[in-house]
Amino acid sequence: MNPQKPSEIFQIRLRTAREELRKWSQSKLAEHAKLPPSSIAHFETGTRKPSFDTLRRLANALEVSTDYLLGRVELPGMAEAGDPLYRDMGKLTGHDREIAKDFLQMLATKNQAKKE
Repeated sequence: MNPQKPSEIFQIRLRTAREELRKWSQSKLAEHAKLPPSSIAHFETGTRKPSFDTLRRLANALEVSTDYLLGRVELPGMAEAGDPLYRDMGKLTGHDREIAKDFLQMLATKNQAKKE
């Protein structure tokens, strides 16, 4: 059993995701999450708790799951089950999966060409 309180786990996980996974300053995270930089400092010191909407914005900005930030899972990766693309892909079989994979590759290539 983990002796830390959930709020303490959140503080640690938020800082870890920001510093170690993204190598961002508090200001950079605030910019990506569209929050004031002071809010990030308050969350990391535990003087404030995020709302559900803010928690989601932080997780999206850091590209981690909310479950990771809350200490429910150990790995920070996005929860595939929460992504409709992964959910729907799992419903396909055989040849349809290959068509979907080729289509996604074509879209990714097209998107990359636009950036260049």
